[in-house]
Amino acid sequence: MRHPEIRHIPNNPQLSGLAAAEQNIVYSTATGEELKLTLLTPWGAKERGERLPLIAFIQGSAWTFPDLNYEILQMGWYARQGYVVAMLTHRNCLEGHPFPAFLEDVKTAIRFLRAHAAEYAIDGGRVCAFGTSSGGNAALLLGLTGDDPAYKTGEYPDQSDRVQLVVECFGPTDLKRMLGGSLPAADSSRDIFGALTRGRDVREVMREMSPVCHVKPGEKYPPFLLIHGGADDVVPHEQMELMYRALLESAADARAISVDGAPHEGSFWSRELHGIIRDYIGEKL
Repeated sequence: MRHPEIRHIPNNPQLSGLAAAEQNIVYSTATGEELKLTLLTPWGAKERGERLPLIAFIQGSAWTFPDLNYEILQMGWYARQGYVVAMLTHRNCLEGHPFPAFLEDVKTAIRFLRAHAAEYAIDGGRVCAFGTSSGGNAALLLGLTGDDPAYKTGEYPDQSDRVQLVVECFGPTDLKRMLGGSLPAADSSRDIFGALTRGRDVREVMREMSPVCHVKPGEKYPPFLLIHGGADDVVPHEQMELMYRALLESAADARAISVDGAPHEGSFWSRELHGIIRDYIGEKL
């Protein structure tokens, strides 16, 4: 009786296309609570002594505590493509942490990762901030306020929090314009924007949280890729357009993509879009 031949395929000594997750890495304790991140790393990178580009990903959460599970499988694809991916958390504004707490936290995480670059197979000179929604707002602010002492805490003071690239998806860029006449009361701690502005002048905080207000002509900024859904009913498409114009008028390197008919999250995402983002990161880093 004849049996089918055994199929032979080559092994994978470089562990190409494989990645591992390391969870609950504490990057900060200075606030009195442990702030953690999840690291996705190509298999074997540490053992080979490699230094790979870092994608610092910030999940949208309306500035509350990010759900790292929401995009972890998609971000794992980037790790399998050869990037180290750090999925960042930050403090929750509804738990008594108004702006700039979330920005201070993600900046601290980047300094932590640079301080531990050899341990985590990271090239500290190639860092991309990638964020969605409120995380996109944070990513833009990272790109525009590199090493700004106003947002620097005492942890890892010898490290830079500058990023070399920004990928931003459907994030608020001009909060005063987006909210219109519905600005919150300064003491409205249960409202997201009230919690973000608690104890401070509402208009001033909205201005400081708005990336368009940080763009300065002649300033050297990293490249920006802005992406927005054409049918987003949470953060209007106009928010991307305003940011894109501001960056171009300041002579920054910026590109913009509109996803036709796409809402906020959900069908906004596709394999094609992730491929475009990956190619852009590969080109710029």
